[in-house]
Amino acid sequence: MITVEPFDLLIFGGTGDLAARKLIPALYHRHCARQLPEQARIIALGRKDLGREGYLELIFDKSRTHITDRYFISSQWQAFAGRIEYLQLDAGSDADFENLANFLNNAQERIRIFYLSTSPDLFAGICERLARSKLAQSSSRVVLEKPLGRDLQSADLINACVESVFSEKQIYRIDHYLGKEAVQNLMAIRFGNSIFEPLWSHGKIRDVQITLAEKIGVEGRGEFYDSTGALRDMVQNHLMQLLCIVAMEPPISMDADNVRDEKLKVIRSLDPFTPESVNVNAVRGQYHAGEVDGKSVTGYLDEPGIGADSHTETFISLKARINNWRWSGVPFYLRTGKRMHEYVSEVVINFYSLPHSIYPSSEHGESVNRLYIRLQPQENIELHLMAKQAGEKNLLKPVKLDLDLAGTDERHLDAYERLLMDVVRGNQTLFVRRDELNAAWQWVEPIMNTWDGSDKAPEPYRAGTSGPAAARDLITRDGRCWIEDY
Repeated sequence: MITVEPFDLLIFGGTGDLAARKLIPALYHRHCARQLPEQARIIALGRKDLGREGYLELIFDKSRTHITDRYFISSQWQAFAGRIEYLQLDAGSDADFENLANFLNNAQERIRIFYLSTSPDLFAGICERLARSKLAQSSSRVVLEKPLGRDLQSADLINACVESVFSEKQIYRIDHYLGKEAVQNLMAIRFGNSIFEPLWSHGKIRDVQITLAEKIGVEGRGEFYDSTGALRDMVQNHLMQLLCIVAMEPPISMDADNVRDEKLKVIRSLDPFTPESVNVNAVRGQYHAGEVDGKSVTGYLDEPGIGADSHTETFISLKARINNWRWSGVPFYLRTGKRMHEYVSEVVINFYSLPHSIYPSSEHGESVNRLYIRLQPQENIELHLMAKQAGEKNLLKPVKLDLDLAGTDERHLDAYERLLMDVVRGNQTLFVRRDELNAAWQWVEPIMNTWDGSDKAPEPYRAGTSGPAAARDLITRDGRCWIEDY
């Protein structure tokens, strides 16, 4: 375990969903692991007049369901709660920031982290008031949650305001997918072993499929989601980052900028979209009423907070190509959607079949080797191979080598646990740099602009299915199919 220095973590939006589901449980687990120094404090900030005891009661009720019974110890929670303070704060009030400054200035010198778990529209104002109240210091760090802006222009405006107060070295643009154990192991398998490097390129890899599928709908966030959509919410960040990890060249070292330099090269090598290619290589969908896990669910347009004639996409499927020597001719198929038939986040590397098989065909079909990297619901990595079936006949069957990341007694860090401790340590390797963010927006903007200028509604798909028929057509016309169709 890597120890950390004393710190104050200030959570703007401390009564919100992210704080309750992810941040507080992550910090509780790090407390139980004895990684937090005795002086470390968590200061939740919110507009509600709760008082400290009221907040502790609220956050316990909200966070307890996100801590498994196996790891919840009442005495540990009580000790952890002793670290938590609550201050009422309006993000637009100079007086509230002065009160916050008075509260913090009574503490000894320590690392100060500002976690902005609010609407991105508030980021600029919060940073300006942090500067005016002299809360932002050279040792301070600021964490920015996604989505950062609605397009390149708005992202640039937010970043410019934040960077007028904090240097790039102090800014941590968080994408929690980069903190997942399976993603870390994907990098370890690629860059810590010699056997995969000769296979990791065109000529060996037939295609790459990246899927982020959810069973849930908008879950009471209809107004937010209807102004965002799957492209901004998932493609520009999560899917883009996973694509970069799969496709990047080996960095010189695991130094933050060396890793992020290689990711940036991938984004800049992506074949740009045009209005014509959007119509051919991009599909947007919207779920209609259906069944998920045997329960009837309403369609997107009937969700609270959704406009009656909304064209906001809840599903996206894209075909992307990377124009460099390693990946020339290899299609990357990306998709994400809500109200799908399963909850799964995975990367599938499909290798080419043998040019000629000396074994008779079997009931299992063609001999295909695949590497599965699953992030959710369980993190694990599987390599699928063909082996001989028992018996006299020379028939093959698929077998798998399974690196089960959740199958040991040792508890694995949640993504937010790793990322929060990296912020305290000042390690930016798993955070997005501004030029990465800009390049990602530049790539998705032609898709957004084409769809915004079209009167065509998203392709309908029934809730509880794998998405619209057009998404299947997008891949089958290349002689391939989505992994669940094999």
